[in-house]
Amino acid sequence: MIGARIEQRSEDAMFETTIAGSLPKPSWLAEPEKLWAPWRLQGDELTAAKWDATILAVKLQEDSGIDIVCDGEQARQHFVHGFLERIEGIDFANKVEMGIRNDRYKAMVPQVVAPLRLNGRVHAMEAKAARAHTKHKLKITLPGPMTIVDTVADRYYGDKVKMAFAFADCLNAEARALEQDGVDVIQFDEPAFNVFMREVTEWGIEALHRASAGLSCKTAVHICYGYGIKANVDWKNSLGDEWRQYEEIFPALANSRIDQVSVECRNSHVPLSLLSLLKDKDVLVGVIDVATDAIETPEDVAATIADVMQYVPKERIIACTNCGMAPMKREIAEAKLKALGDGAALARTRFG
Repeated sequence: MIGARIEQRSEDAMFETTIAGSLPKPSWLAEPEKLWAPWRLQGDELTAAKWDATILAVKLQEDSGIDIVCDGEQARQHFVHGFLERIEGIDFANKVEMGIRNDRYKAMVPQVVAPLRLNGRVHAMEAKAARAHTKHKLKITLPGPMTIVDTVADRYYGDKVKMAFAFADCLNAEARALEQDGVDVIQFDEPAFNVFMREVTEWGIEALHRASAGLSCKTAVHICYGYGIKANVDWKNSLGDEWRQYEEIFPALANSRIDQVSVECRNSHVPLSLLSLLKDKDVLVGVIDVATDAIETPEDVAATIADVMQYVPKERIIACTNCGMAPMKREIAEAKLKALGDGAALARTRFG
């Protein structure tokens, strides 16, 4: 039984499970199967609904055998802009169109028009709701500084690096507060890390260090080839049989102060041998493909873990999803979560 399996899990159990961050929102909270989905409620009703959806997301993960649960990003419309909404110095009223991820796709984005300053807390509600309703380890995700500056227009700083470090200071203030809320893992999402390779080693990792300064909880960075949306799928189809971009940045990540690295592995063309470049980092191994509605079997999950074990010691493998599942059909996401939990349990039986 799922409940029995959760109770038997120990703090140092092998092949722990987690998700990259987002889950589909209930249809009563936001329009389903969409990124940037409009909210269905307003005011106090919206606040209460976000609280309820967060608790439901935690329960769904627990029931699926997920060990390190998160809020499912139920209270934010977008993984970056959900953070930006609490930052002073940003004009949301006059959005402009901008190319994202080196012009892979276009989006309407707000503009930085004044010095950046965190205005109170950002994710306190979700962290406290989740922490109050689970005894599992808890992870909260934040956008990374490089990805933020690639998702917002600059009309003030005139210097991408300077703006990134200003955002890093805001992120650090929230991250420290989240740790005080009882969060066990703080993950910075940096999909821009597989786009701007030179900048990652020049200043991207240092910006992450600034964002994570002073934390004693586990820290993670999530890098990936993106949600399963058409723009990302088309881009991946143009990359050839081997996606070797990470070869340029893994050595620098191995030498960083970040504890964990989240990588897309299931149905990915990333050569798994590159994972050995991460040295002693914990690796959040993407064993669930978010770009297809096909449901992985527990055998599929265990097989991906076995493949990764050729390059990463099993003690450092955490089974994860390739990316967030926000735009997926809810029933598909739930089935994939169960496959993740059951597949990791099968791997523990075989390889533990």
